[in-house]
Amino acid sequence: MQTLLPPTKGDYPAYFERYLQLNPQKAYPLLIDEQIQKIKGLFETKPSSWAETPYQTGKWSPKEVLGHVIDTERIMTFRALCFARGERNALPGFDQDPYVLNARFGAIASELLLEDFESQRKALLTLIQTLPEDSLDISGTANGAKITPRALFWIIPGHFIHHLTILNQRY
Repeated sequence: MQTLLPPTKGDYPAYFERYLQLNPQKAYPLLIDEQIQKIKGLFETKPSSWAETPYQTGKWSPKEVLGHVIDTERIMTFRALCFARGERNALPGFDQDPYVLNARFGAIASELLLEDFESQRKALLTLIQTLPEDSLDISGTANGAKITPRALFWIIPGHFIHHLTILNQRY
């Protein structure tokens, strides 16, 4: 696969539109690589205490935000793989709060989380390269809604932009 075109309306539930609208008009691999550099650069310019500190009581720390992004990308990638391979069973949703709580991201070094993020992103790109083009538009059901692998892949960078914006504005 040479390019990954964005999804069209109807390929995903309406509530994902907010993430898809955040994506700039760029080649997908370039966008993914740029995001790796942006998050690494952000963490590198901050003191270590920044990564541990929520901007408000009850909110996640930057390390927890990054961990949430990694978990979400893994789940979205898994869903995309399942649907691209023809999975007919509905896949469950997930509740992000217990995932973050049970992960204990605060105990993990920021450097390891950043390495994990980069590895996940590189695996994402190689997976996409191995998929037949027509498999990207096979619809499946996740969290009770129809969605395609193409849409899932494009939601990933939009979800990242959403959280990066919060990290930059509130932390």
